[in-house]
Amino acid sequence: MAATRDELMTYLGGLGIEVSTLDHPALFTVAESQGLRGEIAGGHTKNLFVKDKKGRHFLVVAEESRAVDLKSLHKVIGAQGRLSFAGGEAMMEMLGVEPGSVTAFGVLNDRDGRVTVVLDEGLLAHDMVNCHPLTNTATTTIATDGLMTFFRSTAHEPLVVRLDGETLEGRD
Repeated sequence: MAATRDELMTYLGGLGIEVSTLDHPALFTVAESQGLRGEIAGGHTKNLFVKDKKGRHFLVVAEESRAVDLKSLHKVIGAQGRLSFAGGEAMMEMLGVEPGSVTAFGVLNDRDGRVTVVLDEGLLAHDMVNCHPLTNTATTTIATDGLMTFFRSTAHEPLVVRLDGETLEGRD
């Protein structure tokens, strides 16, 4: 059973991570998010759930304005062959979310460690990062170091990359 928004908040609280959450109508695109959010401080994410030809799954968490070249990203992240979008069934099974709600917090539901988190280095320049809390009807603001703590607590040490091609491992 997939974790709920309330369970995510309880989990984050148990880690001592403070967040703030703003409820809003369902948002399905970066453009919709930009039009509605007003002045929420921090970096804003876009998330891609992709797979390679060997069936490995990757959750790409990027700055919302970052161009992500799926034709070459596989070389940067060590995937086998070109990447394609994972289907809604795999998304629900591994991340516990439906299309339109993909979020960095989805790895809370990946208890088998089948998803590799790929984090855009540009997000680390922000003190705060904004992600959907397992639903696209709200935005949760979390400190960047809190997000890294969350990833590590779920056994998802992110692969930090510059989306221009250079891999940066072991960055905080």
